[in-house]
Amino acid sequence: MDMSRAYGGSYTDNLIGTLLAIFGNVLVSISLSIQKYSHVTLAGTKDLRAFYHTKTWWCGFVLTCLGEGANFISYAFAPLALLAPLNAVSVLTSSILGLIFLREKSKPKDFAKRYGLSFLGCLLTIGGTYLFVAFGPNSHEKLKAENIVNHLVGWPVLLYLLLEIITFCLLLYFYKQRNANSLVIILMLVALLGSVTVITVKAVSGMLVLTFEGTMQLNYPIFSVMFVCMVASVVFQASFLSQACKLHDSSLIASFNYILSTVLAVVAGAVFYLEFNKEDILHICMFLFGSSFCFLGVFLITKNRKKTKNFEPYVTMDMVNGVPTIHDKGLVVQPDSNGSFSYGALVNNDGAAPATHSVNLELTPVRSRSTEASHGQPDLKRD
Repeated sequence: MDMSRAYGGSYTDNLIGTLLAIFGNVLVSISLSIQKYSHVTLAGTKDLRAFYHTKTWWCGFVLTCLGEGANFISYAFAPLALLAPLNAVSVLTSSILGLIFLREKSKPKDFAKRYGLSFLGCLLTIGGTYLFVAFGPNSHEKLKAENIVNHLVGWPVLLYLLLEIITFCLLLYFYKQRNANSLVIILMLVALLGSVTVITVKAVSGMLVLTFEGTMQLNYPIFSVMFVCMVASVVFQASFLSQACKLHDSSLIASFNYILSTVLAVVAGAVFYLEFNKEDILHICMFLFGSSFCFLGVFLITKNRKKTKNFEPYVTMDMVNGVPTIHDKGLVVQPDSNGSFSYGALVNNDGAAPATHSVNLELTPVRSRSTEASHGQPDLKRD
C-alpha cells in the first residue's frame, strides 16, 4: 500500500511537471511569434516608435515571463530527463505558428519540397514526445537542502563535474586562443553550461516549492550556492549562444543546440539526481527511442527554414557629388546575424527599399598607363 501511494504520488507529480513544461513551452512560442509580429508590423508602417513602446511587444513579453515561470516550476515536480526533451514542443509550436500566425507564403511547387519534410518532422516530434513521456523515469524526490548536499558530495557527481570542467576549459581554450569558431564547439560550450543550469534550476525550484509549502529551505547555504551558479550559467550560456547566432545560421543552431543540450541534460539528471536507477531496460530503451524521434523531428523541422540573406553591399560612384554610396540589397526586420535568436519563423523583406549611407573617403588620383609609359619604366623594387 505504501509503495502504491508513493508510485501514485510520483506519477501525479510527473504529470503536473510535464503539463507545466508543455504549457510553458507553448506560451514561449506564442510570445516569440507575437513579438516578431510586432517587429514586422512596426517596420511596415511609418511609425517611428521603438518596438518596446508597442502594446503587442509587451503582450509577448508578459507571455514569455509566464511561460518561463511555468518551465521553472515544472523542474520541482518532474525529473530532468522528462523535461529536457520537451523543448521540442517549442520548436513544433513555432513551426505551426510560422505558417498560421505570421502568414508565411511559398509557391505551390515549393510547398511539397519545403514543408513535406517539416510535416514529417512534426509527426516524428509528436510521436517521440509521447514515447519518452510514457516511458520516461517516474522517480521523484523532494529536494530538501540535505538531499541536494548528499547528491553533490557523491563521487559520481564529483567525477562528472570534474570531467565537465576539463572539457569546458579545453573547448574554451580552442575557441578563444585558436579561434576555433566551429558551430559544434560553441554549442558544446552552451550545452555544458546548460547542464549546470538545469541541475541548479531543479535544486532552486524544488527548495522554493518546499518553502512555499511550509518547510523553510532558503536559509541553507546550498540554496545561495545553487542560485548563484544558476544565474552565472544562464548569463554565460546566453553570451555563447549570441556569439553562435552571429556566426552561423539559426536553423542549424536550433537543431544542434536542442540535441546537444538535451543529451547533456539527460546525462546530468541521471548522474546528479539518479533518475534512471529504478528503471528497467525496456523503459530506458523506449525513452531513448522516443528522444531519437524528437531529435530527428526537430532536425527536419528546422532543415528547410528560410535562411536570412547576408549584407552584400555594392559601391557606386555618385558623379554629381563625387561621393561613393553604399547600397544594401534588402533590409531584414529582425536579423539573426545581430545576435537575436528565437525558434520563431523569420521573414526576409526582399522588396525593401535600399539603404544608402554616405561614406567619407579620400579619392586617390588614378594615373593612366599611357602617362606611366611616358615617364619611363618604373622600378620593380624600391627600398
